[in-house]
Amino acid sequence: MHNNMTNACFYILVLGKFYLVDAGYACRPGFLPPYRGTRYHLNEYGGRHYPTNARELFNLRHSSLRVTVERAFGALKNRFRIIDNKPFHPFKTQVKLVLACCIIHNWILGFGGDEVIPVESTWEPNRLYDHGHGVPMDDNAAWAQKRDEWANSMWANRGHSHT
Repeated sequence: MHNNMTNACFYILVLGKFYLVDAGYACRPGFLPPYRGTRYHLNEYGGRHYPTNARELFNLRHSSLRVTVERAFGALKNRFRIIDNKPFHPFKTQVKLVLACCIIHNWILGFGGDEVIPVESTWEPNRLYDHGHGVPMDDNAAWAQKRDEWANSMWANRGHSHT
C-alpha cells in the first residue's frame, strides 16, 4: 500500500517482535534478514542438496517462512479484492481495510473449516526465547549475535530432519 504522506520508511516495532526482511536490509534490532552469501532460495535445496551448516539452515527456514507469509497475503488478497486493487483510499483507511479484512477472515475461519490453515488448537507456541529477545533496540551487533544464536540453535536441534 502506498503512503502519500512521505517517501520515508515508517516502522512500528513491537517489543519482542521483528520484521522478516530480505537481504537488502541490515541485520539490526527489529529487522531479521537472511545471511548474505549463503544459499537462500527454496529451489537451491531440492533433491539431496540439504543445508550443510547453521547459516544455510537458518536461510532455508527464513525463505520458507517468507513464502508462507506471501501465500497468506495472497490468500487474503484473493478473498478480499478490495486490498488487491490499486489503493484510492487515504493511507489510514487502507490500514483499517487490511485490519478489517483480517478480522473477517479470522471470523470466517472460526465458524467454518479452512483446508489451508490448520486449526488454532493444534498450533504450538515458540517458547524458546523471552518476550523481548533480550536485545537492546539500538545494538546492531547484539541483534546479529541473536540471529547467529537462533541459527546455531536451529542447527543443533535439527534432529534427523533436513529442514
